[in-house]
Amino acid sequence: MALSVADVQAGQELPGRTVHITRATLVQYAGASLDRNPIHWDERFATSVGLPDVIAHGMFTMAAAVNVVSDWVGDAGRVVDYGVRFTRPVAVPHDTGADVEVTGVVKSVDEEAKRATVELTATCNGDKVLGRALAVVALD
Repeated sequence: MALSVADVQAGQELPGRTVHITRATLVQYAGASLDRNPIHWDERFATSVGLPDVIAHGMFTMAAAVNVVSDWVGDAGRVVDYGVRFTRPVAVPHDTGADVEVTGVVKSVDEEAKRATVELTATCNGDKVLGRALAVVALD
């Protein structure tokens, strides 16, 4: 069931989650997105261009983060606007993978428009990987 405007208030925290990313995740995403850039699967190439390791696709990280919002609001179609700034790549070591911690908080509620703005925080190893991550959701 979708949230109503009466259910939401500024400062409300959304249930967070940890997104575990493996090299297999990156290969699957590369196939689905057709983004086969070797920085996402070839460790030698990634390090040769100055990266710390193979890195997750930015769009994958962005999509994984907004799932916190779509799950909370009850319907992915309720996310009417979403944008981020990529602040740091997510390095994905072969043996351990990487964990991205995602949290969210309602920044504002527009009762007249029946919309809420949610700010997401996504970190990996304590480093912020997404900046200005804001999603606007439609409410009942």
